[in-house]
Amino acid sequence: MSREPAGDWLAINTIRTLTIDAVQAAQSGHPGAAMALAPVGYTLWNDVLRYDVRDPGWLNRDRFVLSAGHASMLLYSLLHLAQVRRSAGDPALAVPLPDIRRFRQLGSVCAGHPEHGLTPGVECTTGPLSTGAGASVGMAIAGRWLAEHFNRPGFTLFDYAVYAVAGDGCMMEGLGQEAASLAGHLRLGNLCWIYDSNRVTIEGPTDLAFSEDVQARFRAYGWQVRHVADVTDLAALRAGLTAARPAGRPTLIVVDTVIGVGAPTKQGTAAAHSEPLGADEMRAAKRSYNWPEDASFLVPDEAYQRFAEGVGARGQQARAQWDEMLAAYRVAHPELAAELDLMTTGTLPPGWDSGLPEFSPAAGPVAGRAASQQVLNAIAPRVPWLLGGAADLAPSTKSRLTFPAAGDFQAASYGGRNLHFGAREAAAAAAANGMALCGVRPFQAGFLVFSDFQRGPLRLSALMKLPVVHVYTHDSISMGEDGPTHQPVEQLASLRAMPGLVDLRPADANEIREAWRILLPLTDRPAALVLGKQDAPVLDRTRYAPASGLARGGYVLADPPDGERPDAIILASGSEVALAVDAYQELSAAGCRVRVVSLPSWALFGEQDQAYRDLVLPPDIPARVAVEQASALGWERWVGAAGTIIAMRSFGASGPGREVRQRFGFTAAAVAEAVRAALAALAVTVSPAAR
Repeated sequence: MSREPAGDWLAINTIRTLTIDAVQAAQSGHPGAAMALAPVGYTLWNDVLRYDVRDPGWLNRDRFVLSAGHASMLLYSLLHLAQVRRSAGDPALAVPLPDIRRFRQLGSVCAGHPEHGLTPGVECTTGPLSTGAGASVGMAIAGRWLAEHFNRPGFTLFDYAVYAVAGDGCMMEGLGQEAASLAGHLRLGNLCWIYDSNRVTIEGPTDLAFSEDVQARFRAYGWQVRHVADVTDLAALRAGLTAARPAGRPTLIVVDTVIGVGAPTKQGTAAAHSEPLGADEMRAAKRSYNWPEDASFLVPDEAYQRFAEGVGARGQQARAQWDEMLAAYRVAHPELAAELDLMTTGTLPPGWDSGLPEFSPAAGPVAGRAASQQVLNAIAPRVPWLLGGAADLAPSTKSRLTFPAAGDFQAASYGGRNLHFGAREAAAAAAANGMALCGVRPFQAGFLVFSDFQRGPLRLSALMKLPVVHVYTHDSISMGEDGPTHQPVEQLASLRAMPGLVDLRPADANEIREAWRILLPLTDRPAALVLGKQDAPVLDRTRYAPASGLARGGYVLADPPDGERPDAIILASGSEVALAVDAYQELSAAGCRVRVVSLPSWALFGEQDQAYRDLVLPPDIPARVAVEQASALGWERWVGAAGTIIAMRSFGASGPGREVRQRFGFTAAAVAEAVRAALAALAVTVSPAAR
């Protein structure tokens, strides 16, 4: 059947009218951008995108990311018209028409902004502007690494492209520019951003706050830049999209659009951005499209047919050829095929954690960051799809993979396992999300205080339930001389407040080993591994409980040496556990019965049943002292109303770490005194020597 322009425009106007109707029915939403972008979405999906509508999880599909997530109805309309299925094993529609009718309502797969995991076919949760663009860079990085690692002559398993639609807000946000700079440096030719240049934001015209030459900026980043001056020129759109794939560097296609096009009084204005058109305006807009103005949620059969003949037929053919190639690949390269199967199912190789380093007190103290590097480099050779890096801080975070075959991921060597994000913390976290969405196991590292730069993508990694490892070092005021600008105080409480994020602040090198044992098998949530800069004692596990107790988030590290019931409990995380042990030894020598609890993960401990938590923290022992070089916020959950919290209630200070700790009261003597005071306040009888 010939592809007449009238048929194209019928499909495009179906997207527009579905958008208008859905937003009007919800009395909430952003119609203008989706209306304007309908020609872009249609042309990309129906003429260019390589995608199997029967299986939105196909490994070598092209990725489409709507970084301008407020235009969500564009994506929902495309998924519906293309008749994308929920999965290869579930033929139900990913986005049924009844869900579009219930746009932005509880129970609908059509949320206000696209949510990965809620709606099959949504590659990435977007909404906070530019986070989707940042994730798209990670997807492109993963694509290049997967191709380098798995492809062999005659077997191109991976050559997918990544397309992201970005708006004016994405061009203004810092994260987007960090990501664009990184993509240009890496010459990610499998990445194409489509810039919806409608020159309108919520406050009004973009020239209120935005006047730079975006095209010149992206050329300076090393991108290929193309300009489509008229979004209705479908031939120009096709030419730009077709030219992106062989470019050898990322491509930016600037498309001039009119927000809310067709709405006679609202098009081109801020009013079209984030409010329903209204009954009169929506009828007038439909008239301008030659659409029945009183029709509601009308989808002509021909619109479905256009997508079936386009992306549907093309994707089915590409997928059949790929499946045939994969079958032959399994015969020719069985070891790589087995590795691919493990990676795609989230299964770690047998023996991945065997032979991990054991740390002995006799060998002296070990900094948390250094111990983590030893463990990471023992694991990484056995998990080939584990890769990552730091935001220009690898020598400080000790996050570099140093085994001989690790290598660096660069434009000339996409098979390297060490990524260099540069001083781009936000982009590092966003890119890690994109990598995880494509099946590899990423980690990204930085100073704990700089996790503030990563709040958006860090939050999205938890919202999407992605197994990203966020490694944060320099975890406390003990980092010393760099002073309060670099000493984290409130960050731990902030991370612990984030739903779905596993916090891990191990006490010593052996707990760090156990932390990697716990976090790497996670498949449905991210982890924040928080580590110290300073040397910390290795606890003598012949005297104290084994470090494997970390698996439950908190455990009894030490009890009264006489086996009697404790009168008081000291709780701590990280390096402060050693401080708690010193106080315990002092108090025990004086006859005071004390328990020490290592509490490296509030999330994991909180998931334990009440019986276990009561075993570790008996409710009838109210004399409790918590010690942590961070904000006190949240510790009341564990110490109770009668408990004492030795923590930070101000920012830190510049000076040697030992002196800073002493200034703020983090000494064994202070902890022991707090225990005595707690017992005295509760009128608990202790031996005279313990007073």
